[in-house]
Amino acid sequence: MTILILGIILFIGTHMIRVVAPGFRTAMVQKLGENGWKGVHGLASILALVVLIYGWRQAPVVDLWFPPKGMTHLTLTLMLFAVICLVAGMLPAGHIATKAKHPMVLSVKIWALAHLLSNGDLRSVLLFGSFLAWGVIARISLKRRQRAGEVTLRPFVSAKWDLAAVVVGVLVWGLFIWKLHALLFGVAPLPM
Repeated sequence: MTILILGIILFIGTHMIRVVAPGFRTAMVQKLGENGWKGVHGLASILALVVLIYGWRQAPVVDLWFPPKGMTHLTLTLMLFAVICLVAGMLPAGHIATKAKHPMVLSVKIWALAHLLSNGDLRSVLLFGSFLAWGVIARISLKRRQRAGEVTLRPFVSAKWDLAAVVVGVLVWGLFIWKLHALLFGVAPLPM
């Protein structure tokens, strides 16, 4: 459980730098350049993710409660929306991205909530609860930074990007259900 907690702290910590220490990020960008900072931040994020996944796989399953069986189907349905929002956040802005304002943060919040609904074990509560809290804090921070003029929302480009987000999102979602989730995380999303 210690490695999982360390992974959560490292991953969320790397993604909270702008919120808790905006001066640090600014100093690092001045020192390393924008691309240099992105490289360091990206490597730190990947390392933290590896620690987090390893910690997840090693953590014992301690049941706190037993969610109803139907929650698995609700989680799968919510995950479709989460993946579409994630993809929309990576593409030029369509309606999905402009209406969601921060589609990647929304994606993480949906992902975390969906998994909390269908998992009642301690490691799940720690992981998904932490990410849900991060999503709420990140959204509040983005809203404040937007009001301060530090963040601007992406302008609408074309509805074709919505179609692309849905098509790619459905494909990625299908791959996760089919094999990828079990391969990466050791848990099949649809129990056999």
